[in-house]
Amino acid sequence: MLVSGWLMLPASSGRVRLSRGWLMIKGGVIEALGEGDAPGSADLGGEDAVITPGFVDAHLHLPQFDSIGQDGLPLLQWLSTVIFPAEIRWSDPAYAASMTRRVIERLIRAGTTSIAAYATVHHEGSVAAAEELSRSGLRAIVGQVLMDQQAPSELCRPAKKLIAEAAAFVDRVEALKNPRLMASINPRFAISCSRELLIGAGELVHARGVYMQTHLGETVDECELAVKLHPWAFDDAARAGDEGGYTRIYESARLLTEKSLLAHGIYLSAQERSIVRQRGCVVAHCPTANTFLQSGIMPRREYVRSGIITALGSDVAGGPDVSMPRVARAMIDGAKTLAGPAALRRGGIDGGEDDARIPTPARAWWQITRGNAEALGLMDAGQLKVGAAADVLVVKPDEASNWHAAPDPLGTLLYAWDDRWLKATVVDGRAV
Repeated sequence: MLVSGWLMLPASSGRVRLSRGWLMIKGGVIEALGEGDAPGSADLGGEDAVITPGFVDAHLHLPQFDSIGQDGLPLLQWLSTVIFPAEIRWSDPAYAASMTRRVIERLIRAGTTSIAAYATVHHEGSVAAAEELSRSGLRAIVGQVLMDQQAPSELCRPAKKLIAEAAAFVDRVEALKNPRLMASINPRFAISCSRELLIGAGELVHARGVYMQTHLGETVDECELAVKLHPWAFDDAARAGDEGGYTRIYESARLLTEKSLLAHGIYLSAQERSIVRQRGCVVAHCPTANTFLQSGIMPRREYVRSGIITALGSDVAGGPDVSMPRVARAMIDGAKTLAGPAALRRGGIDGGEDDARIPTPARAWWQITRGNAEALGLMDAGQLKVGAAADVLVVKPDEASNWHAAPDPLGTLLYAWDDRWLKATVVDGRAV
């Protein structure tokens, strides 16, 4: 398959650039790539097309796609009122499979080809979702959710049963023998997990060497309740309120590794950030969700400067946008809000430094492609390069955008982005 157009290629220091060129896809990989005129008639693309890597979403919830837009509630109330009832429906594996197919179609329409995802507490429903993901060709990290407290009885299971099911989930995913599908251990967050469940999950993570996904420091109320529920994680009662609070719970349960994906991380002290950095964990920044639920703004620049690996996630349905370019734009908007108007006078827009106050569109495009792929350990994903996985998007912006003539074409493409511009999504070498 020959694809031509304006290629979104890797640039230095975590950015991308646009260059007219072409790529040849064969056997699920990019076999050849060149800048300049295509060596023949293209199967996809054309002079007015932009060719990008498939988007990578570092945090989302499969059973929550039908719950987008349920507004006006803080996190914990939103979970109990909106999300938990939606997840109860996954007790029916057939429903879980059907919904996962719908979610896959929506992701493909939005150009997302790789995800890190949560299913629900239901074992058979989670396996059904994993099987649908395997058939789709999407690259996915997915796990059965673990909860044994602080949730409806329909969503709570005994800790020992959940640990056994989580181990069985890993076995069943591995039995599919699909290198594009990876299992994870997903204790939802410290509030919904007992000490026994968290420690058991930590033991399983180390025994199986798999990914771990959870939530951390999304709201102040969540942080306070987590510390209150888990005094065992601290050396003495006086330390239950120290700055290492919430993160110390996961550290005590041995859940923090280089394969740990921690969603949100808005309210982390310097001590907590040090723990996260030392363990090599990834913090998945979810700006659209944080705005929607009025949780706060993650200080991304401080995390990057301190050496924490950051990724970007939609967090559907906490985040109302499936489209990763919109999530990337929200990342920039959040950075601008934190920096304030004085940053512009100081030249606060990213001018070349990795820890710049405000990311540029060039960095935003990199983040939702190669940046997220690297953070998730998907080393052959998220870039247009010979030997890379052939997860590719063909985008045709409408003429009204006039992106060609813009001083910053990448900025125009980001801020004017319309999902209807996406004309083809190539997954694992196949136009789907």
